[in-house]
Amino acid sequence: MAKSHPANLKPATALAHPNIAFIKYWGNRDDALRLPLTGSISMNLSGLETITTVVPDRRLKADRLTLGGVSQTGAAFERVSRFLDQVRRLANSVVFARVTSANNFPAGAGIASSASAFAALALAASKAYALDLPEASLSSLARLGSGSASRSIPDGFVEWKPGETHAESYAWSIAPPEHWELVDLIVILDQTHKITGSSDGHKLAHTSPLNAERIAAVPGRLDVCRQAILQCDFQALAKVTEADSEHMHAVMRTSTPSLIYQTKLTLDILAQVKSWRDQGCAVCATVDAGPNVHVIAEKKDGQKALSRLRQIEGVLDVLVSAPSPGARLI
Repeated sequence: MAKSHPANLKPATALAHPNIAFIKYWGNRDDALRLPLTGSISMNLSGLETITTVVPDRRLKADRLTLGGVSQTGAAFERVSRFLDQVRRLANSVVFARVTSANNFPAGAGIASSASAFAALALAASKAYALDLPEASLSSLARLGSGSASRSIPDGFVEWKPGETHAESYAWSIAPPEHWELVDLIVILDQTHKITGSSDGHKLAHTSPLNAERIAAVPGRLDVCRQAILQCDFQALAKVTEADSEHMHAVMRTSTPSLIYQTKLTLDILAQVKSWRDQGCAVCATVDAGPNVHVIAEKKDGQKALSRLRQIEGVLDVLVSAPSPGARLI
């Protein structure tokens, strides 16, 4: 049970990382609660971070939001304010807050910026409003802002179970970040915001004739992926990760309306990564809801893959990441 001490409202700052899903989250059973159709498994990403400060202020007549130094109104503001309403409900508070947040990586381009954003907001806001939430409850709270944010709360390699209720749908760590020396080479092809964001995209999953097939396949993939991580079996991880990424994008392409996030260059890079693996390089690739490619590699092959990726025409940048801790106060 959460505990709150309304008189103890005070500023709080939290840091959270985005994550890359090996087994993807796409589609909800309940859009309002963001209860997913399936479970998912991911890895938190070091070096990429959102830092968020929440300052409750009894003088305010409404919440205030600043993202990357720019004051926000409209959809972004409304989404954050609705989330803070959930925190205030838990804290039995009516006090509004100033929220200041910034990323050190591109937002809205398929690098799970909403995951790190709402994980950091959930932790900072719960601390600012004097809530004492266990990790599972904090993960469930973050999920209300962005489904994938539930996975940015725990450390390292993380699994999120769909659950039947709000309290049952949360993520937990299946292995710490130091368990396996992987690298994620994030190949930036486009840094602009997506035309259709993930929240809207999830609502279209059920329109695809391939969605039921993917839902049926995910439990088995979760078992394979979990064991691959626990046993540090890269070939098994590569096979199941690429299969689920391809299946998710097939669902997207066959939804109504169709969602096509991948570009020709995205597909070219996916093909090249497979050819490198056929040549003995421990690499695989996965793509979230955007054109950018996450090339996962064992550390021993990371530098070789990085050099090759940076030579590809059309690549704007390659960000280098590794398994990281979860959200934390700073």
